[in-house]
Amino acid sequence: MSSIAMSVFLDSEPGELVELPHAGTGLEHPLVFDSAAREIQHLAAEGRAQVIQQTVRQMGSETLIEEITFKRLI
Repeated sequence: MSSIAMSVFLDSEPGELVELPHAGTGLEHPLVFDSAAREIQHLAAEGRAQVIQQTVRQMGSETLIEEITFKRLI
């Protein structure tokens, strides 16, 4: 089964700027969104995407990604 992050990645065109969505998706919860954003970061580390912009927030002892915009490379 594909994750929301992977679905957004696969639905995008190479070179297209994409913001990972919050509202109206399963990513509305901050911890779930952070997990999906980290999946996008993993794709970037593999050379499949490029993170263009991200916003992080300190929540207790954890740093959570609140927003992420990426570009699919392949």
